[in-house]
Amino acid sequence: MLTLEQKKKFVEEHIKLVDSYKLIGVVPLNGIPDRLLQSSRNSMRSEAKFITGKKSLLVRVLEGSKNGKELAKMLDGTTAILLSNANPFEIHKKFASGTIKLAAKPMQIAPEDIKIKSGETTLQPGQAVTELKSAGIDVKIDKGKVVISKDKVLVHKGEMISLPVAKALHTLDIMPFQASISPSLMVSEGLRYTSEVFAINAESVSKDLAHAFAGALAISYEGKIVNKYTIERFIVNAYNGAMAVGIEGKVPDTGIIEKLLENASLQAKALGGNINQ
Repeated sequence: MLTLEQKKKFVEEHIKLVDSYKLIGVVPLNGIPDRLLQSSRNSMRSEAKFITGKKSLLVRVLEGSKNGKELAKMLDGTTAILLSNANPFEIHKKFASGTIKLAAKPMQIAPEDIKIKSGETTLQPGQAVTELKSAGIDVKIDKGKVVISKDKVLVHKGEMISLPVAKALHTLDIMPFQASISPSLMVSEGLRYTSEVFAINAESVSKDLAHAFAGALAISYEGKIVNKYTIERFIVNAYNGAMAVGIEGKVPDTGIIEKLLENASLQAKALGGNINQ
């Protein structure tokens, strides 16, 4: 329990610290395992700093800083202040690479279908067999090994995980959950970086550009707008249209007369075939 003087010192020291960094962020820590926070701190020691403490103290730190006032309202529950001089995208990438898998706990909701595959396991007969059968898994003993008889969706997406199923998943070393640290907001040199910004990648940008280009091209064709992307198609369409009109009107012009002669030849052959019959 900090004294009033210690709280005051904490706030004053950390306001100075916050103002000495270009990037300030808010990192929600609700549900984040301590080992993940510790490993992130260790792996990012040279690039980022975390400030943890009571919400009320962190709010005062941000409100007292030059660039952190906007972030103060983002503090909710267990949260840390992130400080860095690195590029925001590099920081986000570092956090994403530290994602860890977590075992299932009873009463949790399955994020996706949790499937088990048939085949031999590394388990030995005994208590493991009982746990798997209690979870509704078909197992048999073959040559001293525990074998799962068939594929099965053990828990469907959105369903609650029961205690027997949680035990079975733990026994099979299946970890259907994951945890990662993700800043809810970062501010760097006057620019705001939200989770939506970090969802942008080369693949999504390429898809969006392709979709936008296709739409713009369709509008250009519809509106008869001539540019370097539409001109070739317009010329081809005009040429084909002129050829069709020329052939229909039997105009003896270059390019058309050859087609007229070809059509006449085909008609003569067809007529000759009918006479021979």
